[in-house]
Amino acid sequence: MLTELFPSAYRRYTESPAAPWLIGFAEWLVTRGYSHKATRGHVLRLRQALERKGTQWIEQGLTRRRVDKLFVFPTRPENYRATGRNFLRYLISSGQGCLQSEPEFGRFTSFLTEYREYLLEVRGLTVETTRHHLDTAFAFLNYSLRPTSPISMISAHAVESFVNACGRRMKRTTLVQPIAHLRSFLRYCYERGEFPVRLDGIDTPRIYQDELPPRALPWNLTLAFLDSIDRSDAAGCRDHAILYLIAYFGLRPSEIALLNLDSIRWASRTLQVEQRKTRSSLVLPLSVTAFELLRNYVSNSRPASSLPSLFLCLRAPAQALTSTSVRSIYRRRARQSGLPLDGTSTYSLRHGFAMRLLERGVGIKIIGDLLGHRTVQSTQVYLRLQTESLREVGLPLPGISQNQGGPHDPI
Repeated sequence: MLTELFPSAYRRYTESPAAPWLIGFAEWLVTRGYSHKATRGHVLRLRQALERKGTQWIEQGLTRRRVDKLFVFPTRPENYRATGRNFLRYLISSGQGCLQSEPEFGRFTSFLTEYREYLLEVRGLTVETTRHHLDTAFAFLNYSLRPTSPISMISAHAVESFVNACGRRMKRTTLVQPIAHLRSFLRYCYERGEFPVRLDGIDTPRIYQDELPPRALPWNLTLAFLDSIDRSDAAGCRDHAILYLIAYFGLRPSEIALLNLDSIRWASRTLQVEQRKTRSSLVLPLSVTAFELLRNYVSNSRPASSLPSLFLCLRAPAQALTSTSVRSIYRRRARQSGLPLDGTSTYSLRHGFAMRLLERGVGIKIIGDLLGHRTVQSTQVYLRLQTESLREVGLPLPGISQNQGGPHDPI
């Protein structure tokens, strides 16, 4: 690998004390889809960093902070920081065993590290959920305490002030999770004896089921949005194909992310979708336009990769798009369109798809099957937007003609 990357100077790398690290890092970069040029640059910067510090330095154990210090260079610092981030990902993914992943939270590191172990070992939370808990706890401690104040100085007033501050920048639905994290942290502190009284009695914001109607995009606005996407480059072709599938087939972002090349049945012109919530497969017939969009993307815009995923990142690493990436694509394209799309999301396209079917007389059960709903109740929420259909349900009151005013009619 090093000989292919550096044909005229390969001995400088193969005979380096850091050669085992360089070989593994280079192979990892290539499998992640990095170009030949980008791989050369990352391996070169890693060799410089390791030879400057010495490989024994890295074998003593690494934290994120030590990796950052390893790649501090005065020239082109942004390039070395990028190499450091990739080297850290390589260490994590390859399970080198020298990476210490304890969180670093300033003067609260020791305390929050113990809290992390409690969440993982006692409560059995996942690593990702634990990270969210720690982020909320760290933000609360920084907000509530002065630089030299102990944790025991936290008061009920400080808790209320932090919740109010979060409430000013979050919606009620978003505020539910941080409050749950904060209650867990305050309960943990009380059980450890940090507080003389309990401080975890925080009211959770009240959320009512179906309190807001689904935000469906009108069809003419959906068409204008799709037309606003510039398809002259690979990113435009990919993003247009993704958003077209959501608008015309009602797919979820997670279902878009799960699509593979094999999901497209070219001979029968169908698309097989794995629905996450119902855990079932749905075979959808592709229209002529949808078929041509997908064929054009696969033939001309999809990066050359051995990955089976249909939609990939266009920049290294060439990995599959996630559902979060699909939502980011919608937000970016909505901003670029100049259309009144503030407050909308990919689900607005899904809701618009459901409304179109409802207006055409398609049954609720069929709509629910297409959207991947578990129950009919989940689909019936769209009936609340069908105002015209609801008007037809109303019956005239007996004895009152349309031209005859009632006793409570305004004068």
